[in-house]
Amino acid sequence: MKNAQPLAADKHANDLQGQRNVLAGFLCLNALAGLSVGVAKVVLSLYAVQLQADAIQLALIAGAQSVGILLMSLPAGVLVDQHGPLRMFTIGTLASGALYLAMPWIDSSTLLCLIILLISCFMPLRIVSLSAMFMQQIGRVGVGMAGWFRATHMIGMLLLGPLVAAWLLDSVGFAGGYVAIGSTFFVLVLLAPHIFRHYQPTQAHARTFSLAELTAQIALVGSDKLLRDACLREFCIQAVNQFYTFFIVVIAIQAFLFDPTQAAGLISAQGASYVLALLGMGSLASRMGEQLFFRFGCVIVICALLILGAAATDWMLWLGAIVLGMGLGMLQIMTISWFAKVGAQRGQGRIAGLTTFVGPAGGLVGSVIGGTVGHWLNLQIMFFLMAAIFIIFLLKSMRGSKMTATQ
Repeated sequence: MKNAQPLAADKHANDLQGQRNVLAGFLCLNALAGLSVGVAKVVLSLYAVQLQADAIQLALIAGAQSVGILLMSLPAGVLVDQHGPLRMFTIGTLASGALYLAMPWIDSSTLLCLIILLISCFMPLRIVSLSAMFMQQIGRVGVGMAGWFRATHMIGMLLLGPLVAAWLLDSVGFAGGYVAIGSTFFVLVLLAPHIFRHYQPTQAHARTFSLAELTAQIALVGSDKLLRDACLREFCIQAVNQFYTFFIVVIAIQAFLFDPTQAAGLISAQGASYVLALLGMGSLASRMGEQLFFRFGCVIVICALLILGAAATDWMLWLGAIVLGMGLGMLQIMTISWFAKVGAQRGQGRIAGLTTFVGPAGGLVGSVIGGTVGHWLNLQIMFFLMAAIFIIFLLKSMRGSKMTATQ
């Protein structure tokens, strides 16, 4: 009996280390997946210009990258629960890779738009599969690693992707660049079985693809309070993030006379702060407790948005950018953690499908409605209106804690 406790402790430590090793391998796969997408996005923009696409065609090509994701995210969630993430990841990746390999033969902007639309329909199979795998792992290793999924993908897509794309185009041109992109997708297919074999499907969450299942997936948002709150917060986080990323350049150039390079630096500053928060602040969430950490994140986001809305000097813009990235990263850690909790109860694929839909939908609303309202009023004033949303989140969180304490 005396040796029972040390043996149990050793087994627990070994299991935890094994889970961390699986998570490390998954994060490497996720970073490579992000890198392939990041390179493809940059090459696509330049290739469209090479084909002499006009402004409307460029807008359609840009929009086509999101349409398929919005259409296929929920079906992808059902398919992942039905067939498992490995099979869906393989199908989505092989189909996307094959289409990218065909790109050098595309000689018109219209055909390019159609191919991108097809690729965007297959991409949710990849994204949802990766999200489902990560949610299961987070349930085992804790909230401290919650931000790493989004961070590793962003490092590959936003930081390394443009650099690799520039090097590829300079070295091998568009044809060679697309061959490299397509080849990377096939490498991911070879690596995926080593990671996804650790996924443990549950019979309780197995579903058959049907309209009823898709309807039930949407109905979950209304019946599960934690899921509903997480979806609403994820929607608003991505709306603010997309509005900032797109319109801060316009604000900086028109109102503060920044040159284009300086204005782009504001995006980089916010993005770097966001990634660092995702990577480094999960452990703080574990120590502080989820609700207190969430409120702290809300306060930081509110302060950042007020600074950006009231900015009258260059340094206020830079400060607001860095603080906003940190605050949004903190809130993102919490939404990922909440989604993982609901996924453990309702099925990882089902919840991953919802998250893959909610995020892009929020980004679309943030850029379109935010830009439209900002045009009527003033783009900078939009930061004040967005701050009001997070003030409501903060007050609701505090009120909920008071009610719990009273009970």
